[in-house]
Amino acid sequence: MSKTGNFMIPFNVPPFLGPETDYISEAIKNHKICGDGPFTAKCNKWIEDKTGTPKALLTTSCTHALEMSALLLGIQPGDEVIMPSYTFCSTADAFVLRGAKLVFVDIRPDTLNIDETKIEDAITEKTKVIVPVHYAGVSCEMDTIMEIAEKYDLKVVEDAAQGVMSEYKGKALGTIGDFGCYSFHETKNYSMGEGGALLIKDPAKIEEAEILREKGTNRSVFLRGQIDKYTWVDQGSSYLPSDLNAAYLWAQLQEAEKINNDRLASWNKYYNAFEELENEGFVQRPVIPAECKHNAHMFYLKAKDLDERTELISFLKENGILAVFHYIPLHNAPAGQKFGVFHGEDEYTTRESDRLLRLPMYYGLSDSDINKVIDTVIKFYKG
Repeated sequence: MSKTGNFMIPFNVPPFLGPETDYISEAIKNHKICGDGPFTAKCNKWIEDKTGTPKALLTTSCTHALEMSALLLGIQPGDEVIMPSYTFCSTADAFVLRGAKLVFVDIRPDTLNIDETKIEDAITEKTKVIVPVHYAGVSCEMDTIMEIAEKYDLKVVEDAAQGVMSEYKGKALGTIGDFGCYSFHETKNYSMGEGGALLIKDPAKIEEAEILREKGTNRSVFLRGQIDKYTWVDQGSSYLPSDLNAAYLWAQLQEAEKINNDRLASWNKYYNAFEELENEGFVQRPVIPAECKHNAHMFYLKAKDLDERTELISFLKENGILAVFHYIPLHNAPAGQKFGVFHGEDEYTTRESDRLLRLPMYYGLSDSDINKVIDTVIKFYKG
């Protein structure tokens, strides 16, 4: 996908392999385009088989998967939830909607994940949940986080929006905590436009989750033929995606390894090409701990400071390349100040956020475009 003239190398291109249109047409011909159709079932099973989770349920978004986890954990007004400030607002919104107070802690400067050594000091008698966010598909230090959760009888909700196909010590991200939340948004490695999934660790929570997801009814039990009619049995909402969206996703899940390998190849080309710049002190590359298997969700560089990053993004744009920064820390946002508090010192969160920029990364990114990005970054620093 070479870009010339007035065209840019885009930051992201949603994955498309070809069978998506066939599967969508099949769903239309079968007159089954609402939620929990055949393609939804295929996707759920793929996630279960791939990750080993007892139950996976496709949702309308990762945001809604997070909301479901908050509801299933019975979060009440006044409860406290510990999470990093360096994340998307959906991580926070899911718990704010239940009246919870957000307690932000600092991140590690290497992986940009929540600093597991800062969590314990932030725990109070009101703390109910820890929410690790696996940034860039690289796992948080989950052994320590799970030990802390067990020690204080807390629940863990993994925001693994970026973590499909990633692992921590051989375990799929999203399967280690009590709940895991995936995203299949347009910007993710595998996409259904808008969509997500909730991974459920405790089998005792499965039926409750199905009821919550299906408007408070026991329709899922009915569809399995276990009852002859269904009815409203508890609180709920509509968290089911259309089977048209699931049909689009199914084409990609069938080729998940192909997509993953393609992205990893691009990621490795970037990583190797910028080694010299890092050795000379110009930039910092991503850090992947030995116990983590990542999915090449993104490739980022860290510049010296905010001013340099701004100049680099502008330079890339002038040369036909779209690179972008990422999260503005939530504790610096108006809503973050309204609904949360930063516990301890913000040593790294804001500083690292100001330095980071993400380079184009998507399935099918051509060698020529990668080389242009690499050459342009090197030209900025050394030309």
